[in-house]
Amino acid sequence: MHVQASGAWESGEIAEFRDLALSAGADAVVTVCARARGPDPRYLIGPGKVDEIGVARREHGADLVIVNHALTPAQERNLERRLECRVLDRIGLILDIFARRASTFEGKLQVELAQLRHLSTRLVRGWTHLERQKGGIGLRGPGEKQLETDRRLVNDRIRRISDRLDGVSRRRALSRRARSRAEAPVVSLVGYTNAGKSTLFNALTGAGVYAADKLFATLDPTLRRLEFAGGGHVVLADTVGFIRDLPHDLVAAFRATLEETREASVLLHVVDAMADDREEKIAQVNGVLASIDAGAVPQILVFNKTDLLDPPGAARIERDACGTVVRVWVSAHTGEGLVALAGAIAERTGDARVQRRLRLPASAGRLRARLFELGSVTGESVDSDGSSLLDVLIPPVELERLARHEGLEAGMIEPVLRATGT
Repeated sequence: MHVQASGAWESGEIAEFRDLALSAGADAVVTVCARARGPDPRYLIGPGKVDEIGVARREHGADLVIVNHALTPAQERNLERRLECRVLDRIGLILDIFARRASTFEGKLQVELAQLRHLSTRLVRGWTHLERQKGGIGLRGPGEKQLETDRRLVNDRIRRISDRLDGVSRRRALSRRARSRAEAPVVSLVGYTNAGKSTLFNALTGAGVYAADKLFATLDPTLRRLEFAGGGHVVLADTVGFIRDLPHDLVAAFRATLEETREASVLLHVVDAMADDREEKIAQVNGVLASIDAGAVPQILVFNKTDLLDPPGAARIERDACGTVVRVWVSAHTGEGLVALAGAIAERTGDARVQRRLRLPASAGRLRARLFELGSVTGESVDSDGSSLLDVLIPPVELERLARHEGLEAGMIEPVLRATGT
């Protein structure tokens, strides 16, 4: 059942909903569209539409109704009673797909954490008859204990998984610091699910990670070294795809994985060039990036699948008014445009460095230490007011990252002395 508040039916959303159902292994026999101008607290939609869905379910012999919308526990329970079958909402559907796709120990832990957080709000539905405080033989103490025991077990498991994922996060932080000391910029692939991120990752690195024409084919992050023809390298990270209305519990559970995105030097935002609603999908991805504090990370929009355009599009690079690469059109399938993309990555990650003079107050000791750790300081002196004057030679993206995470303010940067290339 596709639920929409108003306007014409969004064919793209309906098609995506069917693809989600198919990715979960369901056999979609009928799709019913319903309006929800003012969400009904009992069923989300009106009771007349619920009865219409019940008739369609019985005619087609369906044993599961999937709702393309988030349901409250009460709405899910009421719909199951009226339709006399299992009901699954959009969040539960996406969680089920993630559970099918997770292959590594870490990925399975992340999915289980999201599932348990979702389940914790629905425990009462299985034990409603046991939650009464009094009345009925066998419904007093033991019933309350059973419900409380279930809640405690779920909460204990959530805490244990969270502790393990905290350890994963710490290990990833150590790896990132090691890469930073080795002056290896990280470039993270992000984008809407099924935009071709893993195919592009394989084409650039030869990694051979799993790629398929299905939603959420990749859940577990993969990192590979990408060497440039003219020398230098970056670490390329393939990450999970995003989707509209991505469950918050899922975003929270995958925080250790998404830290690679937040701490990246540059994001390759992969877009399906042949998607009619590609601008909307770009906005959806940017919304998720903003929610994980990665909205300020520099991006290159990579329009993939140009070979499927009608007529096929040519690979090309687009720059803004300042000459910075902002868009690259490629085909990961045919390889067209990949050399130009590698050159754009090299350009945005530091093959060109800039020289700046920084005026740091005495309180900015951590920032000063970080600059020396990066090997960017070419000269230092002390001003009469006690502030440090540092001459640095640094990639622009590293300068942006210091501004985001290390407290480097615009007022600390003196006018440019000169620009140089390496």
